[in-house]
Amino acid sequence: MLQTLYATLPAVDAAALVWFLMAWMGYGWLSEGSRWATHGLQGASRRHRHAWAQQMVQREARVSDAALVGNLMQTVSFYANTTIYIIAGLLALLGTLDQVMSFAADLPFASKPSRALWELKLLVLLGVFVVAYFKFTWSIRQFNVLSILIGGTPTGGEGEAREAAIRRLATVNSLAGDEFNRGIRAYYFGLAAVAWFIQPWLFIGLTSVIIIVLYRRDFASAALRALES
Repeated sequence: MLQTLYATLPAVDAAALVWFLMAWMGYGWLSEGSRWATHGLQGASRRHRHAWAQQMVQREARVSDAALVGNLMQTVSFYANTTIYIIAGLLALLGTLDQVMSFAADLPFASKPSRALWELKLLVLLGVFVVAYFKFTWSIRQFNVLSILIGGTPTGGEGEAREAAIRRLATVNSLAGDEFNRGIRAYYFGLAAVAWFIQPWLFIGLTSVIIIVLYRRDFASAALRALES
């Protein structure tokens, strides 16, 4: 299959796939690892998670904190369960590929790729949602760790011990939230990958649109302005 695909892969499909991977990884770096990341929604959320931890260590009763973490875990669990169904559906499509190819060929402006290319497209889309599943499940595990820290962190305290407890709570909370954000980002790029089944140029265009949408939400949204006000 790989040899056949290498020999028949159109240049525009290869370029579309490269652009997709570069956009996905590049935006991840921009929103998390670049010097602009601290000015985005993710950076602002980390600062508020730190403020949450500062308030948390002063409370004797942490029922509200546990409820908030439980709500976060429930949300992430919903996405993880949904992702499993998507993965199962994509695996089922691999077994009915001929019917899917016949249906897609009737769509307006649809390209007519080889079977090997169709299999590659499905595997890429499957890979995107497998990544999302791993991100969501790792987020759940880290929120579990956060629950343990909430229960095990003593009330009050002072000096270095108090600051260390705040750092632990805020760091684990932020790490879990970051993994959830990466899973959501995979969903966005998964939607772009669906367009590849119709046209590679549509795939390129929708990937570019996804970047613009993510940038506006992370760096120019009303939610970010509210967090920074």
